Amino acid sequence: MSEQTQNNAGRRWYDKDPILKEALELLRLSTDEQKEQAKDFMLKLQEDVAADVIERIYQIVTQYQGKGNRWYDNDPVMIKAVEMLRQADPKTQRVAALKLLLALEKNSFD
Repeated sequence: MSEQTQNNAGRRWYDKDPILKEALELLRLSTDEQKEQAKDFMLKLQEDVAADVIERIYQIVTQYQGKGNRWYDNDPVMIKAVEMLRQADPKTQRVAALKLLLALEKNSFD
């Protein structure tokens, strides 16, 4: 891993919380089918996020879709799901990350 990659790795918004970091890393490495299920799961967070945050998320989706360097930038729904998680309060992030980890490990998103 290059020095720049190592420096950037420590600056991602989800690196602050080890559980959130592990959940997103596991999601990144998941199969396409698991990612599809995880997207729907994460989008349920909309109930916990205010409408103005949702508007910012749509702006981010428009800005980065297919143009960004992040692993999820090529999928507009995944961008929305991850940004929804990023904008949530830390408690919601942690709860969602724990549920996501469990769902990914069990391969069950019910």
